[in-house]
Amino acid sequence: MSIELTKKYSDKVDDLFCQESKTSLLTNSDYDWSGAHSVVVYKASTVPLNDYKRNSNGVNDSDISRFGKIQDLSLETEEMLLKHDKSFIFNIDKLDEEETALEAEERLAREISDVVIPALDQCVYKTMVDNSGTKAEAIELTPSNIYEKILEGSAVLDENLVPDTERSLVVTPGVYAMLKKSVVFDNVDVGVELRQRGVIGILDGMNVIKVPSSRLPEKFGFMLSHPQACTAPVKLEDYGTYDDQPLTSGTLVTGRICYDAFVLDNKKKGIYYQPVI
Repeated sequence: MSIELTKKYSDKVDDLFCQESKTSLLTNSDYDWSGAHSVVVYKASTVPLNDYKRNSNGVNDSDISRFGKIQDLSLETEEMLLKHDKSFIFNIDKLDEEETALEAEERLAREISDVVIPALDQCVYKTMVDNSGTKAEAIELTPSNIYEKILEGSAVLDENLVPDTERSLVVTPGVYAMLKKSVVFDNVDVGVELRQRGVIGILDGMNVIKVPSSRLPEKFGFMLSHPQACTAPVKLEDYGTYDDQPLTSGTLVTGRICYDAFVLDNKKKGIYYQPVI
């Protein structure tokens, strides 16, 4: 005779590990999409310096102005049009909600942390990599060369007049492990606020941010960036839970998010990307 053993179900749900977004340190919110689906940014040219004509007798002077030949500034535009308009919907059956540990608000929070935030991060990192002002040749990174390569990237930013404050260094967990073996991080305490936003150390004045490889493009080694280079707007976030809808018995959960990321043409030199083989 078989004996059926007693089963006991926990009131906890075995969820996957999750990680909050760290892109707020890498991007800016300088542009306002309120009331519009796109933003147009003007790009104006400059003019060269001339020798000022201090003394002139008015003879054989080709220009009327003593400041040099008068030129009109060229004015171009770049349009930032939001391309990503995503949504989700799921139902929690009324009996499941009563007899199990499933709760609508908790499941909604989990959907945002496990699905929405990774999608946002992937969009930002891919946009920055694809539009980086400097993309180095792919190499094999090792503990013996990683610090040297980061310094080379930092020098490129310096030569391109990128501000040396607020820079960030994005690395994968594997590259971070190499850094720990090869260099000593700056002896600077990372404040609570920065730690909460994802900074794990300071290297040559740059915030070091460790990002899972799953949220980064393939062959990602490291990236140096300044927040002025990229803007990552979230135009709309609309989440809701609805009880006893006509087409379902239970709680219906919906979400919609409209977002994108843009690297500005005149600021792209603020991003240095190092791929690996």
